[in-house]
Amino acid sequence: MRDENCIFCKIVAGEIPSRTLFEDEDFKVMLDVGPAAKGHALIVPKAHYTDIYELPSELAGEAMKLAKRMATHMTTVLGCDGFNILQNNGVEAGQTVFHYHMHLIPRYKDGNEMILWKANQFSDAEMDELAEKLKV
Repeated sequence: MRDENCIFCKIVAGEIPSRTLFEDEDFKVMLDVGPAAKGHALIVPKAHYTDIYELPSELAGEAMKLAKRMATHMTTVLGCDGFNILQNNGVEAGQTVFHYHMHLIPRYKDGNEMILWKANQFSDAEMDELAEKLKV
C-alpha cells in the first residue's frame, strides 16, 4: 500500500533521501529533519496507513517493540537523560504528516522544553461517568 502524494511513502521508496538508522521489511527508522532534540528519530511503517486507526494491531505491536529497542539503543549511544515516545492521530492531536509514525525523542537535562499540558479537573461524578463509558 502506498500513497503517491505522501512524503513518507516517497522516502520509503527511495525517491527522497533519509538518514536511516534501521530498516527491515516492515519499518524504516530515520532521523527527523525538524528535530525537537539531538537524535530525534521517526519509526515509519513501509506500508501507508494514515493513523493508528488504520494500522493493523499486529503492526502496532511490532512498532512498539521497535520503539523500545531503538530507545534503549539511542539512550546508550547518546547518553540522554530521558526519552519521549510520541504518536499523534489527527490534526487536533498535532498530526502533520498523515502516514502513521512514532517520534523517538531523546531528552537531555537543560535541553529544549518538553511538550507539556495543563491538567484539567473534573468532578468525581464526571470521572465516574467517563470511566463507565470507556470500559471495554
